[in-house]
Amino acid sequence: MTEFDSNAFLKSLTHQPGVYRMYNAADEVIYVGKAKNLKNRVSSYFKANLDNPKTIALVSQIARMDVTVVNSETEAFLLENNFIKKYRPRYNVLLRDDKSYPFIFLSAHEHPRLDFHRGPQKRKGEYFGPYPSAWAVRESLRTMQKLFPVRQCEDSYYRARSRPCLQYQMQRCSAPCVKGYVSDEEYAEQVQLVRLFLKGKNQQVINSLADKMEAASEQLNFEAAARYRDQIGALRKVQERQWVAGTQDEMDIFGFAYRGGMACIQVMFIRDSQLLGSKAFFPKIPSTTTESEIFEAFLLQFYLAGNKIIPKQIVLPQGLSDEAAIADLLSQEAKHKVRFYRGAREEKKQYLQLAQANAQNALDAQYGQQKSVFARYIDLESALEWDDPIQRMECFDISHTSGQQTVASCVVFNREGPLKSDYRRYNIEGITPGDDYAAMAQALKRRYKNVQDAEKIPDILFIDGGKGQLGQAEDFFADWPHDKKPLLIGVAKGTTRKPGLETLILADTHDTIPLNADRPALHLIQHIRDESHRFAISGHRNRRQKVKTTSSLESIPGVGAKRRQSLLKYMGGLQGLKKASRNEIASVPGISDELAETIYDHLHN
Repeated sequence: MTEFDSNAFLKSLTHQPGVYRMYNAADEVIYVGKAKNLKNRVSSYFKANLDNPKTIALVSQIARMDVTVVNSETEAFLLENNFIKKYRPRYNVLLRDDKSYPFIFLSAHEHPRLDFHRGPQKRKGEYFGPYPSAWAVRESLRTMQKLFPVRQCEDSYYRARSRPCLQYQMQRCSAPCVKGYVSDEEYAEQVQLVRLFLKGKNQQVINSLADKMEAASEQLNFEAAARYRDQIGALRKVQERQWVAGTQDEMDIFGFAYRGGMACIQVMFIRDSQLLGSKAFFPKIPSTTTESEIFEAFLLQFYLAGNKIIPKQIVLPQGLSDEAAIADLLSQEAKHKVRFYRGAREEKKQYLQLAQANAQNALDAQYGQQKSVFARYIDLESALEWDDPIQRMECFDISHTSGQQTVASCVVFNREGPLKSDYRRYNIEGITPGDDYAAMAQALKRRYKNVQDAEKIPDILFIDGGKGQLGQAEDFFADWPHDKKPLLIGVAKGTTRKPGLETLILADTHDTIPLNADRPALHLIQHIRDESHRFAISGHRNRRQKVKTTSSLESIPGVGAKRRQSLLKYMGGLQGLKKASRNEIASVPGISDELAETIYDHLHN
């Protein structure tokens, strides 16, 4: 309990709109709120007859408060959202995923290209979306590549072509990069069909292609007529798979479900009369928060997170406390009129029912999964004879190919499962290639050398490997300065490397923990071990691919893009450069004797 002189604070408080922040004894922001009238709103927290458990718990933690006065309620909404994103207070509803959504981008080049886009829309061209996931965008791009021969290659690749690439041979691009294969008019026609297709006007595209097929037949150009026929057939198949289409041009529909302290909000995106997809969100919510508070807090954070397209129509499953003010705020952000609907009309009602059903199904699945994870934690605590609940576990793994491009991964689990925001990868340098022990020692040092927050110290630290890797962790934590020290457990694969045959090794004593293959505790350990393995391998592959696509000249100091180009041009490529002598390298324009010496040594040593 902390003492806060609320009477003294309220005496000087203004009646203007603003945002208030509550701090605990550790000077952490624990709650951020907005108010039309600051004095009236803040006074309500300190009434003698409080009956809301959340408010009672919150007030008991307050050590101090401060306020920021603004000019209007709209400014208060915006400032509250910014403070919530900045401080992540424990008593506020928090949107876990505030990333921008991906779009399909059609560039404004002479020969436009189709591309995946996420982020600020600064490039010249047209944007179609938003789509609920990157997978949905890439799947749409793959489909269009089969329907319309419009390029999807990078501009640098397009400019460098002297003959058509494999995409042309597969009839997935008309090769605008090389003259003589497709006229500008024909390419522009296909781009226009793409534009219509992305706007949901499939029937118009089919009618246009049918007219072109008839015209080609009349001109006895049967090869072109056959191409149009195949396009029409492929489009009809796509049209059959598009199971939801309506008359609404632009609309978002929200579904909401709540159960046992967990909430799910399902968002469905309709653009150009097509349902592009949906996404389920599970916001972090404080206990005893009401359902209306959860949904309203989520809605504001969702649309004010940045790079969200705010549609003209939004269908809600429930009312908002100040619907008119929120509508005005979103209209200002979107720069067009935004209206809220309750799904009373037939089509909106069907969409809302669909969103509600999806939200309930997603919540049931998430609830079942968390129940399973919770049961696994309980079994692990029983197997380890652990008194207090295990709150945080971490696991390390090492990945490399013959000692090259070594990457260490650290994954984090809490009682809800994987905590991906705390995952980390480490590129390992300065060790003997293939020395997994040294790689593990370096990763542990980099992970924990500057740890300050005790909550970031795991209760259990798993090391993927046998006694050797575990020994590196034992050496590192031998002089651990903090009061809290993790329990170290090595996870060694069995001789056949099959799941269920792992050996669990305790640090210091090196005793093994006997767990049957069907124990939920072992399944939890396998999950965290497999996740660390997956995360390490993906990081290693990314690093290996980067090395493959990076010129060895890029790491030479003093050799920029122009000098690299000159060296490769005058020496006939990288192999010619490697065979050249110091004097031959120095004869390249712009290369001094000293720089030639550096380049030669770099390539040969």
